Formats: sequence, structure tokens, C-alpha cells
Amino acid sequence: MKQILFSGMIGLFLTLIGTPVLIKLLAKKGYGQFIRDDGPRDHHSKRGTPTMGGIAFILATIIAYVLTKVITSSDPTFSGVLVLFLMAGMGLVGFLDDYIKIVKQRSLGLRAKAKMAGQLIVGIAFAVLSLQFADLRGQTPASDRLSFTQDFGWQIGPVIFVIWALFMILAMSNGVNLTDGLDGLATGASVMVFGAYTFIGIWQHQESCANQITAGPGCYEVRDPLDLAVVASALMGACFGFLWWNTSPAKIFMGDTGSLALGGALAGLAICSRTELLLSILGGLFVLITMSVVIQVGSFRLTGKRVFRMAPLQHHFELKGWSEVLVVVRFWIIQGMCVIVGLGIFYGGWQAAK
Repeated sequence: MKQILFSGMIGLFLTLIGTPVLIKLLAKKGYGQFIRDDGPRDHHSKRGTPTMGGIAFILATIIAYVLTKVITSSDPTFSGVLVLFLMAGMGLVGFLDDYIKIVKQRSLGLRAKAKMAGQLIVGIAFAVLSLQFADLRGQTPASDRLSFTQDFGWQIGPVIFVIWALFMILAMSNGVNLTDGLDGLATGASVMVFGAYTFIGIWQHQESCANQITAGPGCYEVRDPLDLAVVASALMGACFGFLWWNTSPAKIFMGDTGSLALGGALAGLAICSRTELLLSILGGLFVLITMSVVIQVGSFRLTGKRVFRMAPLQHHFELKGWSEVLVVVRFWIIQGMCVIVGLGIFYGGWQAAK
């Protein structure tokens, strides 16, 4: 448990003191946000706000994880390192996208094919590696079975697993990216989900099938649940500290650097903790906002009419007259309810299996 406390506190501390340093550096270089002309008018005042702030919590998370291992004299695990790899790799793709936006002064960065190729390379590498590195009990970081609160059903095989993992990674990274449209919205929502995964990791560790003393019906076959909790805690703390500077009025934006990294981390935690389908509930706000875009695009192509005034969903309510802060707080409440329901289902699954 000391590892979890240390990682969260170090992540929080590093972004609280490190983000303003990054703000000054980015502002000095003129790395400001490009704002779309077709968006809400209130957003035009944000033009020039430093972006690529995801660098702060990516570095803080990795440093927090490493320092925690050093302080507690504990060894890193393949599961924890793979989630950090996925986060950093997706963040690198986002960084390239942000950098091109800034240099070219346009709202689009990497070409769609190049951006997709980068995400696919990182995602495939994670998926393939996650089926390697079996421990003494034969458990690998990921499983080639579908999972909800635990693995269920039949084995889908490595090829289909890689495709499934890629779908999850792309869906979550782009879901967080779509949510990152208002000050603090994606950051605050992510804090809640990472908090949920910290709890899930602790619970799975206590009820692990590897624990000969407490193992019983409903135990969890997860390779490194405690280390996944350490990673989730580091992410929660780092995002919490970043939120201090990212909340309205934001002094810095996370950019695609941050949103793709957070989405990758969420997918990685879900895959390695065997809660893949549960993530759609725990991260319900990201799913809701993504679906609003799918509905908007689908409706316009089929009927020529728009369902929402603007997509993603948060901008629809802005155009209806809600203030930015009102939208953010109410959407945080929705995300909080999603986490409560998700954790309730997780606990209910354990009770049902006992």
C-alpha cells in the first residue's frame, strides 16, 4: 500500500510544481493552441494558450512510478511497464500531431493516415507484448479471453485479441481526445476513472488467486494487480495536479499529447486488469461524447440533418447557453455516477462469483 500512496503523492507533487515551469517554457517558444473558427465564440479568447501540457503528467507519472520503486525497494512488473509504454507511445503520436499544428498554424496536425499508423504501431506492439512474459503461474499481462469484471467465455486467440485490443486503444484514446474540448473536462473525468482503477487493483491484489491464504471462489487471475494500482495512482495524482492549472480559466491545455496518452493508459489498465468491457461503464462520459459524434456524422450523411447544434456533445450545450464551467461540472457529475455504477458492478461480480 505504501507504493500506491507514494506514487500518487509524487505524481501530484510533480505536476503541481512542474506544470507552471512547462507553461513558461511553452509560452516562451510560442507553442499556443490553434482555435477552430467554427467553434463556440467564447473559445476564441483561448487562442495562444500553451498546449502540449500532456508532457507534464506523462513525465510525472513515469517519474513517480520509478521513484516509488526506488523508495520502496520493489521491482517493476511487466504489466505496469507495458501500461506506461502504451501511455508514452500514444503520447508521442499526440505530441507530433500537436507540434505540426503549432508549426503550421492550423487546426489539423498529422495527416489522418500518419496519425492512424502511429497509433496502430504502438497499439500492436502493446497487444503483442502483453501476451508474453508469463509468470511462474503462467499468467501473462493480458489474456486472450474477453473480460467484464473478470475473464469469461472462450479464448479468442492472439490475432483476434490484437484486433480487439487495438479497437479498445483507438476508441479510448480518441474518446478522451473528443472530450478534451473544455477547460478541465477530460482531466477531471480521467482522475475519477484512474481512482476507480486504483481501487480495482487493490481489491484484485487482496483477492488474487495467487494468494494461497485468501484465494477462494471469485478470486482474480490478474498478473500484477498491485502494480497496476501503483500506475493508476500515479496517473490519478499527476492528473489531479495538472487539473490545478488546467481548470477554468486554463493556463495550459493537454493537447493531443495528453488526451491520446490518457486514453491509451485507460485501455491498457482495462486490458491488463481483465476489465475490458467494464471500461465502457467506468469511462461512460468518454463513450457518451464519442457516440454524440458518431450520431451527428451518421445523421448528417443519411438525412442531411444534424441531431445536435454541434458535436462533440459538450459544445451542443455551450451553444444552448450553458456556461463552460456549468457544462464541465455537470459532465463531471455524470462521470462520477458512471464510476459509482461501474464499481458497483465490479463488486457485484465478485459477490456473484463467491
